[in-house]
Amino acid sequence: MMKKLMGMVFALMLTPLAWAADFQEGTHYQIVSSAPVNGAPTVTEYFSFYCPHCYNFAKTYVQPIKSGLGEGVKFEQAHVDFINRDGANSGAQLSRALAIAKVLKVEDTIEMALFGAIHDAKRKFATESAIKQLFIDNGVSGDDYDKAAKSFPVNAMVKKWKKDQVSSGIRGVPALIVNNKYQVEMSSIKSLDELHQLLNYLATKQ
Repeated sequence: MMKKLMGMVFALMLTPLAWAADFQEGTHYQIVSSAPVNGAPTVTEYFSFYCPHCYNFAKTYVQPIKSGLGEGVKFEQAHVDFINRDGANSGAQLSRALAIAKVLKVEDTIEMALFGAIHDAKRKFATESAIKQLFIDNGVSGDDYDKAAKSFPVNAMVKKWKKDQVSSGIRGVPALIVNNKYQVEMSSIKSLDELHQLLNYLATKQ
């Protein structure tokens, strides 16, 4: 009986690994960087405030994805600047807006406020003053906004997002990239549970 029980336990231990082995490069994920994996395992969502699919993704999937990540796996967001709806530089301005919100620790509030303003209220954000006003409307003082907008952390964050965006070759959003190396092929995913398993598999892959 003990031998049979130990065999069942061993089989259960092997099942997740065997399932993970079914994930295939080129089908479930793509390698977007040849650099070695360094630092804490991280899932990064690249998105644009101008993207309606990103708005739906934010409302429907972001929180469930976060809750299904393994212990020690971080979830981050980065804004892309190649979608410009309100002017040639509007995508970059919205990248900066997200960075300011993160520095001020109001990203959850500002993210949904911006999405709603753009897609539901049909507001335009062609100028920094329009973005600043949205922050003020959502409880951020003008002085705090101005200080954050000029800060080194905001500049560094925007610069890093741009660098990672270019190096990964992202052309569409929303996109999920794990450890700056593996991009999920979203069309291959059939359920949230399968997505969780893939993300956690890639998070530990070298």
